[in-house]
Amino acid sequence: MLKVTLDADQLQQLINDAVDKAIERHALKDQLDPVLTRKQFMDLTGVGETKCAELFNREDFPVCREFGYPRVRTEKLFEWMDEHTNWVKDNIDREAKLRVI
Repeated sequence: MLKVTLDADQLQQLINDAVDKAIERHALKDQLDPVLTRKQFMDLTGVGETKCAELFNREDFPVCREFGYPRVRTEKLFEWMDEHTNWVKDNIDREAKLRVI
């Protein structure tokens, strides 16, 4: 039998942190243009020309070239980032193991 114990304070802190991050993210999304230029993308993400070119040429990256110059749909960028972020998977597994008795 597997027994799991949760500390109410730790659980509340995890929930609060998740909610705060969600609020910040949605506030940021509302401030951004729906379609980002190459420069706006680099400013937002803090990447340089080389990394930007690398990302814009990936098949799975949400870039649109139909406007004459590459553009990134902001909504699709955040979805792509969620799909390509390992931190959540790595840390959820680690935290779950720490709580198992």
